[in-house]
Amino acid sequence: MAVIPFVTQIDFMSPRWNRDAWARIQADMDSEKQRICHCSGSIMAVRPGEAVKPILGFQTFLATRLLPLPDGNIRRVNKEVIFYTNLTRLGQPGEIIESWQNPFTNETVRVVHAINDPFNYTISETLILAPEDFAGDRSKLPKIPLIFPWQQLDAETLVLATDMHLNYPNPLQPEKWPRESAGPKAQVSEMMRFFVKRADLENPALTAVPYVGTWQRITPWLPWMLMGQAPGHCQYLSTMIATSDISCLPKHVREYAEKNCPQMLSAPTEDYGPSHSSLELYSRQQTPAPRK
Repeated sequence: MAVIPFVTQIDFMSPRWNRDAWARIQADMDSEKQRICHCSGSIMAVRPGEAVKPILGFQTFLATRLLPLPDGNIRRVNKEVIFYTNLTRLGQPGEIIESWQNPFTNETVRVVHAINDPFNYTISETLILAPEDFAGDRSKLPKIPLIFPWQQLDAETLVLATDMHLNYPNPLQPEKWPRESAGPKAQVSEMMRFFVKRADLENPALTAVPYVGTWQRITPWLPWMLMGQAPGHCQYLSTMIATSDISCLPKHVREYAEKNCPQMLSAPTEDYGPSHSSLELYSRQQTPAPRK
């Protein structure tokens, strides 16, 4: 495998430059190298008429590799996990848990960590669109040039914003999954901010660009919480960083992964699939909880 060619001259209105900058931030244009992204944060319960309440912590990591495609685009091959934790006194993520007492139902439930292998997609000069957002022939999705809303913080720092807002048929339909399903549709948003140095983006010697960032996610109640269609949702708040190996992972996260899912600590070396979301995997791997 060789280094995937990339452009470095900053041009905010160029789909090719946006593609290459995004790819170098997510992973490494040298296909021999992987990248590990680590996120750490808390999950808030958002319920009507109540103050937002922290209820869980989480530790996430992604193991990602970039592969060149024959058409010149880039295939992002990736594994990702979310380990749920308790919260420390200061509201920070603590130890990884296997059960959790739901503060809204007083029921002790089994925690189902998210282990997604793989979750791949293609990085090209056009925006990735969700087919479920468009009626008719899904092969005829509009091709929208990949132009991100970059922000220049100062002379040295740029911010890449990647927001995704989805509303798709829930793989956990309430008829079959009355206690796990938040309803017929899954309304999910992910909002990331990557803080990078302008000089790093312009440096042709850097096949991967260093960053620090934030990840926010809005999602229905997690199915294993057994909240059903109770009003409200979860909001994830976290910080993130990336390195070329697992050294960025806290010791207890690395040890838990080594014991329970060691295959997730290294990125794929080839493109395999199919890719499924966490909700899809839950519907395939779990069984509905007994009705109350």
